[in-house]
Amino acid sequence: MNWDQVRGNWQEMKGKAKETWGRLNDDELAEAEGDREQLEGLLRQKYGKTKEEARDAIDRWLAEA
Repeated sequence: MNWDQVRGNWQEMKGKAKETWGRLNDDELAEAEGDREQLEGLLRQKYGKTKEEARDAIDRWLAEA
């Protein structure tokens, strides 16, 4: 799945993101609105990941979606 597909199906993907990263709340995910950079920022903030770690985590999540 590519990021354009994620953005187009954000309502569905938002639930999958919450399952994967339970520390992210509904408001934060709604604010991200499918923007990859915002999602990376949330992972960095909530999980203490580096930019590269957040990017890798999202890539793995996409591969499983």
